[in-house]
Amino acid sequence: MYHIILIISTNISKGIYLAIRYPIKKDNFAGLNTQRYFIELSYNGTEYHGWQIQPNAVTVQEDLDKALSVFFRQPVATVGCGRTDTGVHATQFFVHFDLPAETASTLDPGRAVTGINSLLSYQIAIGRIFAVDNEAHARFGATARAYHYHLHFHKDPFKLNRSWLYKGSLDVEAMNQAAAAILEYTDFSCFSKSNTQTFTNNCKVVEAYFTLTDGGLQFTIRADRFLRNMVRAIVGTLIKVGKKEINLNEFREIIASGSRSNAGQSVPACGLYLVNVVYPFVK
Repeated sequence: MYHIILIISTNISKGIYLAIRYPIKKDNFAGLNTQRYFIELSYNGTEYHGWQIQPNAVTVQEDLDKALSVFFRQPVATVGCGRTDTGVHATQFFVHFDLPAETASTLDPGRAVTGINSLLSYQIAIGRIFAVDNEAHARFGATARAYHYHLHFHKDPFKLNRSWLYKGSLDVEAMNQAAAAILEYTDFSCFSKSNTQTFTNNCKVVEAYFTLTDGGLQFTIRADRFLRNMVRAIVGTLIKVGKKEINLNEFREIIASGSRSNAGQSVPACGLYLVNVVYPFVK
């Protein structure tokens, strides 16, 4: 960590921020006299290259860390509850970060929410900030997550980048029969990107179904964890069921095969939303 005092104005200069960002570890004050906080936020992912900081791309995490560093007048680095890809949205997302005890002792959470929101783009909104145990972890402490995928059947300018425009008919009953079958499996290698370096491709899915919406469909899926690209690949494969390109038995065979090449194409990112993250210690 740099031992440099920086005076940072409300103009969040990328140059200034980059000077303080790279030396900071994710748990930037771990081991010191600190207080950990959770932030609950939401974001429109259209203009962002996903959640996680990456070189030469604007991400949600980078903009949030900038705003926090300006507000607290010291380097702040967040740890997110997961990763969302380019163009994916979140109506509920959690991060954690640490503050020195001296800073934490004077923190007014309500004032912090207002102040940090004023530094963020309109695409990101903080709902609340609250103290948690120093061992609480935004990513590894989550016990369940849920996603929605939205698609609509007729051109609607107000759904641009918020839902996938699908042109064609679908057998929703057949899609729901296949979606229900997902709950019988735990290995979802066929719906995962390759070479993700994850320790396992096993997930416990407890809900998966389509519901009719005004002019479209919403797919809901809930599990203890998700693989990279998993939801979009599942929806893409269920679309093949709805188009009668594959039947229920063939859908089962795709899952059992464990091969991504057997599954359907991933649907566009614009329709995907992380909508719920569950922690035993968060109400």
